Amino acid sequence: MQACQSDDSSLICGMPANSASSSLSGLQKGLLVVTALVLAVVLFLLRNGLSAESPMDQLARRSLAPEVALSNQKPTMLEFYADWCEACREMAPAMLETERRTNGQMDVVLVNIDNPQWQDLIDRYEVNGIPQLNLFAADGSLRGRSLGVRTPQQLEALSTALIANTPLPQFAGIGSVSRLEDGDGIATATPTSAGPRSHG
Repeated sequence: MQACQSDDSSLICGMPANSASSSLSGLQKGLLVVTALVLAVVLFLLRNGLSAESPMDQLARRSLAPEVALSNQKPTMLEFYADWCEACREMAPAMLETERRTNGQMDVVLVNIDNPQWQDLIDRYEVNGIPQLNLFAADGSLRGRSLGVRTPQQLEALSTALIANTPLPQFAGIGSVSRLEDGDGIATATPTSAGPRSHG
């Protein structure tokens, strides 16, 4: 084992000076690469990982059970939807914005029609096409129903009326609708004014 010599500038603790600085520089490079990779992963997760969920997935994940929403003394906008429904996906960003805008004054609940658990609700509320909105007062009573895609302005008008307990606005026509099929693959009745964008 060599001792460090302070009077010889070419040796640092038994190693040539340029060798020690190149090792240190390699170590620094390694730490820099690792830090950059960690930072890149964190930024990727923050940018994509937290917002990767679609608006419909976000709403469905946060949705209360219908029986809870209908008994908690808040108005409720209940949407019957399906993951495969293009019209539902089209309306999802506006529904998410409606939920945010109402700031807890109203429940926005999604019921997936492909989940057999909700068959009694589908039958009770005569769901023949989606998206279908059922609009409930704070006491849980049904105030109205809307079939098809609604614009952000229409959803705002509906939610404002529900929260204020004022008459619901009336909209002409039906928005885009996805028709439902019964167990035999036969489409159930859907209003004929659904328009050219309807699909089944």
